[in-house]
Amino acid sequence: MNKTRSISLSNVTKIGILAALAFILMFFQVPIPIAPPFMRVDLADVPALIGGFAMGPWAGVAIQLVKNILNLTKTQTVGVGELSNFIVGSTFVFVASTIYKNRKTKKTAIFALACGVIAMTAIATLSNAFVVFPAYAKAMGFPLEAFAGQVPGNPLVKSYVSLMLLSIVPFNLVKGAVAALVTDLIYKRVSPILKAR
Repeated sequence: MNKTRSISLSNVTKIGILAALAFILMFFQVPIPIAPPFMRVDLADVPALIGGFAMGPWAGVAIQLVKNILNLTKTQTVGVGELSNFIVGSTFVFVASTIYKNRKTKKTAIFALACGVIAMTAIATLSNAFVVFPAYAKAMGFPLEAFAGQVPGNPLVKSYVSLMLLSIVPFNLVKGAVAALVTDLIYKRVSPILKAR
């Protein structure tokens, strides 16, 4: 029982450290012209992916949860952005980590990360279209169609539907691919630290 408790305490500590690192990485964001200015690429999913690969899918989801709770202290979206980040990031981490845990090889890791990016992009598009953007528009008091006018760097976006298909989809593919690439490059270097008891 003491061993189980110490392992659990060890994982809780690791989750806390990785969540804090993910929160710090949220401060370093890069805008891309195909998306609205409030959507930016960062590496905050990487600690959750690493944690999910090393400790299991639910550890990765926990890292995403703590990261977004911490981010509520500086929210500019009345919590809507944090909700979206949690939904999308948790999907990415859960799918990738679940696939990877069954066969821990380099090929499986790449396949798992690719599946995670695709799942994340699908959920991001659906959740943004039907939940997040409508909630954000209501909280801020402006119409949904106004979002389409916030992407001057993407002339293909002319309506709310084209915003979802030609801005949200490619944005999430780019963001996911960047996080997946960085995770693939560094996971094997840091995993021994996370797996140590």
